[in-house]
Amino acid sequence: ERARLDHPSAATLYPLFVGAASPDQAKAVAAATRALLLAPGGLRTTTVATGQQWDTPNGWAPLQWVAVSGLRRYGEEALAKDIGERWLKTVDREYQASGKMLEKYDVEEAKAGGGGEYPLQDGFGWTNGVTRALLELYPPS
Repeated sequence: ERARLDHPSAATLYPLFVGAASPDQAKAVAAATRALLLAPGGLRTTTVATGQQWDTPNGWAPLQWVAVSGLRRYGEEALAKDIGERWLKTVDREYQASGKMLEKYDVEEAKAGGGGEYPLQDGFGWTNGVTRALLELYPPS
């Protein structure tokens, strides 16, 4: 059975990503994202800590890209850049520590992610691709 979530989720940014939100809806989503989903190391997947991989403190590369792209589409450049740069710092910090690109990251502590039903996976293509795309948008200074 599909149930509606009663907590914020990064999936809220998909209508911005595909251009289906009105300008007012986009502003509301941006404000909620800034207030509830923005973490020190990037975008939280949700605000609930269940120990599962799709909840906080984990962040996932595809959702960072959905957020950055969607926010940019609606003129929310500052928030998009903040998310992108925080994510890039998290990926870089872990890469410097382990020499690996990872499937998911703990965006609260800016380190390797965890939780879920299988061990953390190394070298994920979506992390590589999103990192490359974000580096083109927000090159290190």
